[in-house]
Amino acid sequence: MKTNIEHIRNRIKAAAESCGRRPESIQLVAVSKTIPVERVKAAVVEGINIMGENYIQEARAKIEALADMPVSWHFIGHLQRNKAKFAVQLFDLIHSVDSIRLAREIDKQAGKIAKNQAILIQVNTGKEATKTGIYEEDAMALVREAAQLENVRIKGLMTLPPYFNAPDKVRPYFQALRRLRDRIAEEAIPGVEMEALSMGMTGDFETAIEEGATMVRIGTAIFGERS
Repeated sequence: MKTNIEHIRNRIKAAAESCGRRPESIQLVAVSKTIPVERVKAAVVEGINIMGENYIQEARAKIEALADMPVSWHFIGHLQRNKAKFAVQLFDLIHSVDSIRLAREIDKQAGKIAKNQAILIQVNTGKEATKTGIYEEDAMALVREAAQLENVRIKGLMTLPPYFNAPDKVRPYFQALRRLRDRIAEEAIPGVEMEALSMGMTGDFETAIEEGATMVRIGTAIFGERS
């Protein structure tokens, strides 16, 4: 695993430098869903400090087991409103907010524990019926409305583009997210920071970096194929 992590970090560095970006401006989120806690712990020992989880129950067990380790936990899966309470209790950043109803529930639950919950707005740049995420043309309205909530901080955007076996075919979807980020940033909406672009996974993260990703979500290239 140490070799895998070094290899990924070197690729992130090379991709960043190839387009004139600072490698340290890109955060590596290790996707640890279905990975046993012992292997997650080993990744933290090797310097991984952000873990991305998709399922509340599975994540809770890992977070409790590794409570004394220097790791930030991000929720990257589809979040149901009835699980918002637990997401707020467990995660530093929620990547997948795609409706005002979900944002309001997160706000309500965060208020109960006096927390200011950091979130990203998930955008379905490919308009795929099988994926969650708000459509690009509706994102500005959601950001404006969610920005008025007291216990939520919008930190940026996330996308999960259509799957292609060729990274360059994904490029337009990353470009669309970056352009949307820029348009929202230009509005200077109070309480909204457009500092984060969560996009790019094992098969296409270098292309995502070239298009402005600040967080790449890598699972397979760190932990190997999931069983």
